[in-house]
Amino acid sequence: MNKNYKNNLKTRNIKVEKKKIDFKEYKVKENKELLLYLNENLGFSRNNAKSLLSNHLVAIDGAPVSQFNFMLSSGDSLIISKRPIKRKKRDNLPIIYEDDELIVINKPAGLLSIATDKEKSSTAYRMVMEYVQEKDRKNRIFVVHRLDKETSGVLMFVKNEKIKTLLQDSWNEIVSKRGYYAVCEGIFNKKEDRIINYIKKNAVDLMVLTSKANKKAYKCITNYKVIDENKKYSLLDINLETGRKNQIRVTMGSLGHYVLGDDKYGEPENPINRLCLHAYELSFIHPISKKKLDFKAEMPKEFSQLIKK
Repeated sequence: MNKNYKNNLKTRNIKVEKKKIDFKEYKVKENKELLLYLNENLGFSRNNAKSLLSNHLVAIDGAPVSQFNFMLSSGDSLIISKRPIKRKKRDNLPIIYEDDELIVINKPAGLLSIATDKEKSSTAYRMVMEYVQEKDRKNRIFVVHRLDKETSGVLMFVKNEKIKTLLQDSWNEIVSKRGYYAVCEGIFNKKEDRIINYIKKNAVDLMVLTSKANKKAYKCITNYKVIDENKKYSLLDINLETGRKNQIRVTMGSLGHYVLGDDKYGEPENPINRLCLHAYELSFIHPISKKKLDFKAEMPKEFSQLIKK
């Protein structure tokens, strides 16, 4: 087990891949129909704007959109591509729950939640957006939270802007549980603990421990409990009181018990070729109905099999 957390971070090999950019990206600044936005805000003639849409050269946060009257929302990422953006056939979308306001999926490991600078198309957002638009081209979804690319589990999108705003404005107050399973290196001396620390983003986009006094510090509260173990690994039930980027991975690494497969922060074993982190439960109070909603995704079988070996 590698306990030298600080040196581990210093020696991370950050690979920067150069990728040819064949699109332009614009941040939407106001709610407006797509055709009007292309014409009035971006300066395209109506004919050129219609041509862009008809030739499938426009996407919202990586999801292709062609209807003229699609309603944009302030904060959307509007992408104009040099090449047609084709819809992808979606089989076996792992839907946990769906109603008129929400859609919840069990996100596979290795799939981005939303688009990034490097990847625009292979995302959970695009998968779900295309799914809801198959029912009605006017449908759309909004992001309220996200999971790391390497993390699997419960991921929720909402279907209207009002719910999105209400959830985002009071997320930490209305969420009662963010539960994760993790398989970590080694045996924990303390089988249960509540850890409070502070993290910040460094120059290479890694989250690192810092002091409370740091102006860029984010407070993190992580609760863990060892629920099973063998001679090499520990299976943890983790509950977050705060939701920070890479919070679990940084916290476990700082204890010298890296999450298996986490080559971003440490050099632990990778016995099942994936990060051993899974969001198994999300519970919150609906901001309008005040009804408690609880969504769960079963632990991947590989996690328990690792402990049984």
